[in-house]
Amino acid sequence: MPNILVVEDKDSMRTMLTQTLSEEGYRVDTAEDGRKALDLVANKSYDLVLTDLRMPKLDGLQVLNGIKEIDADAAVIVMTAYGTIEDAVTAMKGGAFDFITKPLDTEHLCVMVNRAIENRRLRAENVLLREEIMANHGFGNIIGQSRKMAELCTLVKKVATSDASVMLTGESGTGKELFARAIHSLSNRKERSYITINSAAIPRELLENELFGSEKGAFTGAHARKMGKFEIANGGTIFLDEIGDMDIALQAKLLRVLQEKTFERLGGNKTVDVDVRVIAATNMDLQELIRQNRFREDLYYRLSVFPLDIPPLRERIDDIKMLAEYFIDKYCREMKKGSKSLTRDAIGLLEKYHWPGNVRELENTIERAVILAEGKKISPDHLAIRLRRTSEIQLRDGAGLKEIGAHAQMQAERGTIIRILREVRGNKRKAAQILKIDYTTLFDKMKKYNIDKDIV
Repeated sequence: MPNILVVEDKDSMRTMLTQTLSEEGYRVDTAEDGRKALDLVANKSYDLVLTDLRMPKLDGLQVLNGIKEIDADAAVIVMTAYGTIEDAVTAMKGGAFDFITKPLDTEHLCVMVNRAIENRRLRAENVLLREEIMANHGFGNIIGQSRKMAELCTLVKKVATSDASVMLTGESGTGKELFARAIHSLSNRKERSYITINSAAIPRELLENELFGSEKGAFTGAHARKMGKFEIANGGTIFLDEIGDMDIALQAKLLRVLQEKTFERLGGNKTVDVDVRVIAATNMDLQELIRQNRFREDLYYRLSVFPLDIPPLRERIDDIKMLAEYFIDKYCREMKKGSKSLTRDAIGLLEKYHWPGNVRELENTIERAVILAEGKKISPDHLAIRLRRTSEIQLRDGAGLKEIGAHAQMQAERGTIIRILREVRGNKRKAAQILKIDYTTLFDKMKKYNIDKDIV
């Protein structure tokens, strides 16, 4: 039942209002002056305050200002005589929901009160919805406790509040779009549009129309003006995924938008002004594309004002168990299955696996395991993944120099650890001393490279 506070210095009017609103099903408190009203608002939450404008001690405008300082979202209706309409307009500018003139029409009053309370309810629901969206698209869906993820999230928070262009790099399946959404959700543009476009999923000849729109008659089939994604995203954020696949000719037009914040629609000569923050992402080596003249160097530097590299899952082993448990809970709820958990062997297998498809592959693996597991435990048999021996580990197609270097380092580390362990006949403490690392680091690397069985 909604709570209403009536602020009125005349006893007869206060009694009439209390009776009218109580009959409508509201809980009503009263105050005969503004000071008492503010004391009540400071100690109790009201859905609506109905206050007279002309009162001793504090008038209605002072009451309104005091209420807004205590609760900025409070709904306030001001009652006024016909001769003080200008004051009522001032009250509206000060944040009042509405005003009503005396003598009061009780039927009209009840309609206005219902509308004010419904408006407050909808605003409260909107706040909750925003919080839910933030949870889903902010850091809520970014799972991880590893050092690399903590450092990355710190950088995201710092860049989010600026308008700087961000370049997200990383292998497929690492969650680049989640980070793009998080940046938007934490930015000053979070109330405006967030538009995603995949440069690789749209044919080259259609992508320009999709990004910048077209005028009527610009090409066959253009029967009306079409707004492009940049125009739709004005004031907000546009996420350009797979930017490395964008045609070199179209890159020039994108560069102009970044530099001058203007463009023309296809078939048009009218300049369109836009204010859009650009976040781009790629799993390709853009430096190599620049050397091949397939990507503009000037565009690269415009997009990479703040580069963020998303680590592959194999470099954040500490996060695998947490991610797996998150996906188990998610799919158990979706499939209406009882809660399940991983066996120790299953966790060990997940942490040793190389995850070429990264988090996306892990999610698919867990979804399948939830389907297969009939009991409460998910075992290695349900995971359908196989550890590869060193001889099977190969670079993915299109790997860049950074990935090639990491692969070579991994192979060199693994080979050296095996050689030293054999020399010291499996004495791990002695091996750690020779390798100039601590025992824990050696143990972690042996686990990462699945070494034990190779030295037996």
